[in-house]
Amino acid sequence: MPDYVIAYEWLMFAVRWLHVITAIAWIGSSFYFIALDLGLRKTPSLPPLAHGEEWQVHGGGFYHIQKYLVAPEFLPEHLTWFKWESYWTWFSGLMLMALVYYVGADIYLIDRNVLDVPAWQAIGLSLGSIVLGWVLYDSLCKSPIGNSTSGLMLVLFAILVAMSWGYTQLFTGRAAMLHMGAFTATIMAANVAMIIIPNQKIVVGDLKAGRVPDAKYGKIAKQRSLHNNYLTLPVIFFMLSSHYPLAFATQWNWIIASLIFLVGVVIRHYFNTRHARKGNPHWTWLAAVVLFIIIAWLSTAPKLPGSAGEEVASRAAEPFLAASHFSAASLTVQTRCAMCHTAEPAWPGIYEAPKNVILDNDIAVANHAREIAMQAGYAHAMPPGNVSEMTDEERTLIVEWFREGSGL
Repeated sequence: MPDYVIAYEWLMFAVRWLHVITAIAWIGSSFYFIALDLGLRKTPSLPPLAHGEEWQVHGGGFYHIQKYLVAPEFLPEHLTWFKWESYWTWFSGLMLMALVYYVGADIYLIDRNVLDVPAWQAIGLSLGSIVLGWVLYDSLCKSPIGNSTSGLMLVLFAILVAMSWGYTQLFTGRAAMLHMGAFTATIMAANVAMIIIPNQKIVVGDLKAGRVPDAKYGKIAKQRSLHNNYLTLPVIFFMLSSHYPLAFATQWNWIIASLIFLVGVVIRHYFNTRHARKGNPHWTWLAAVVLFIIIAWLSTAPKLPGSAGEEVASRAAEPFLAASHFSAASLTVQTRCAMCHTAEPAWPGIYEAPKNVILDNDIAVANHAREIAMQAGYAHAMPPGNVSEMTDEERTLIVEWFREGSGL
């Protein structure tokens, strides 16, 4: 039977694949319908109750699309509901969060240099903060502030900035950035599940019962859809951020996360304005570039504690430190890997430790035991091209050390 670590790695890969597939479907439909809605035109030939129409060409044919703010006089039995893309994106994201950050809480979620708490407390803080995000946002939308689009967005941005800072006081830099994505994506998915779809079902139910639907339900759903549209690009950035230590491993990572929301807003403003045929606000691209340059500059600040080898051993690392094969395995890693995975890499062309993984001391090696075993033991992905000439015997030693520390 293959080692559980291989099966677990493939499970994470499968869930990540599902997450990406469903996210593409959700984001694609969101972008499409916002563009469609903004591009609707009123024409003399519109049927009664129709709000606007648009002609499109794709796939060798023409599409004639009409939108009704409430509902047409005749409602067909078959309606296509766009909801499962959202639900499965969120659910697969939660599964991935659990598989990576909750199961591996002592390594990926908890930074003992930041907050030394048991895994169950860290997981509780994670889930509680995500739920809190939706409660705060939904309450704002339903309050008098929700009547002002600009006012609501300013208050929401202030909350996002506060959460960006707050997460860095609780978790690892990588987990803090990822949680901003989960925090925002939960708001988006809950908008669909708790507001948009229920409102649409009320309208359909009223129509089938012969009642005139209240137009307020469509108005509320449209507001939430527009919010989702503006939040999409930052969420994608946070999904990718775990691969880029310059985003998550510097002391100003919370400001970087905050500015990313502004970058996403100005980019979406450009496309939304174009789709609404209200001009070409080219200034938005200049603003996005300037903001991104500021982000890049902020990333040059000193790294977070632990990123230069000043690490505290995680609870999960303790069995690997105590393993009989540890000394030999650590020497192998520091001999074959530390020329790149150190605070000041010596390998030509490498200026930052890949993914901010430091492997030039015993504690760091123990903290990254699982990654080392997967990358350089079970697989031969590291060192890349085997440039440091790690032998098969050394790879076997790493696997044996990992199995011993894991109790296999």
